[in-house]
Amino acid sequence: MKRYGILNSHISKVLADLGHTDTIVIADAGLPIPDGVKKIDLAVKAGNPSFKEIVNAVAEDMVIEKVMIASEIEEGNPNHAQYIKEKFKDQKIEQVSHEDFKQLTKQAKAVIRTGEITPYANCILQSGVFF
Repeated sequence: MKRYGILNSHISKVLADLGHTDTIVIADAGLPIPDGVKKIDLAVKAGNPSFKEIVNAVAEDMVIEKVMIASEIEEGNPNHAQYIKEKFKDQKIEQVSHEDFKQLTKQAKAVIRTGEITPYANCILQSGVFF
């Protein structure tokens, strides 16, 4: 049994397999997941687990060089927009339209679905390297 880091075997495997510039998505309960992209469904009930809980856990276990969010988050979910800016203040944060965001999810190695039920509570995390 692992002592540290993410215990969920599906998430742990995806993170271990990431290469430089590969991406994963942390999604709210409503984001459409493209056919052919691995879905890791953590949603238990509305709001559980939260977007922030999963972002925090993944960020502790992943080298992240860039974060992508929908530009609509600024108006549609200012609390989560502020959280992302603070959480990833040392990484590049790129904003794209929500429609472009959904297109980018097609290239992700996996989508981790949370129970979050607030608008635009989604991000794409691009893998970096630790060396």
